[in-house]
Amino acid sequence: MNAETICRVPVALTIAGSDSGGGAGIQADLRTFAFNCVHGTSAITCVTAQNTLGVARVDAMPVEAVVAQIQAVAKDIGVQAAKTGMLLNQEIISAVAQQVETLQINNLVVDPVMVSRMGAQLIDDDAVNTLRNVLIPKATIVTPNRYEAQILSGLTINCLDDMGKAARTIHENLGAKAVLVKGGGMQGNLRGVDIWFDGEKLEILTTRQIETTNTHGTGCTLSAAIAANLALGEDLWPAVQQAKEYVTTALCYALNIGKGQGPVGHFFPLLQN
Repeated sequence: MNAETICRVPVALTIAGSDSGGGAGIQADLRTFAFNCVHGTSAITCVTAQNTLGVARVDAMPVEAVVAQIQAVAKDIGVQAAKTGMLLNQEIISAVAQQVETLQINNLVVDPVMVSRMGAQLIDDDAVNTLRNVLIPKATIVTPNRYEAQILSGLTINCLDDMGKAARTIHENLGAKAVLVKGGGMQGNLRGVDIWFDGEKLEILTTRQIETTNTHGTGCTLSAAIAANLALGEDLWPAVQQAKEYVTTALCYALNIGKGQGPVGHFFPLLQN
């Protein structure tokens, strides 16, 4: 492999918040891109002071700064796929959606970060509505957790059938090409079981269950891995399947750091050798 070949790697863009603890957000996304052989670029929407115990502070970036980051990457380097994570407020969500359209950014993975896996709402109602009505319709795939899927679908989710109904409703009403309802917040045997719907087929996505409490950043990592696979030229369903396997294996190598919930082990390919 010569230097020219090495330089011709696909590029993915993450538009999300910074996690000072390194377990989620931009930090998790960039590691995921790297370990899936994709060059990672970023547009930071907010800066958080957080660790394994929780979030102590959140500071939003100016909208103009978010837009400038996206434009700087897209106009020079180019973007084969992008993902969004924590967009924090209505103004940033609107600006990101506009840039996606103006710059013709394809293969958009929207992780609709608005409710934690424990059910706590993270952004206000105006931001939720803008995410629902302005950004998600531009998505190649949207990846809500249980509680986010409840908000987006208007349905209560307690079982596998509920997840399927929510996926169908979100697809029909919001316009994303595909929906992946994540089961990380479900109980018992449904924990970690995801439901896929693309308007034609509904699939149940399962892998082995990993017993660990160190699961910080799984949602970010999954959406980033999907984006990386799309940047590599994979079709959407295989991209999701491979991303799910990457997250599952990363959970096998989860990091027991800090006094709370540690992150998944993004760099497990190094450890396997």
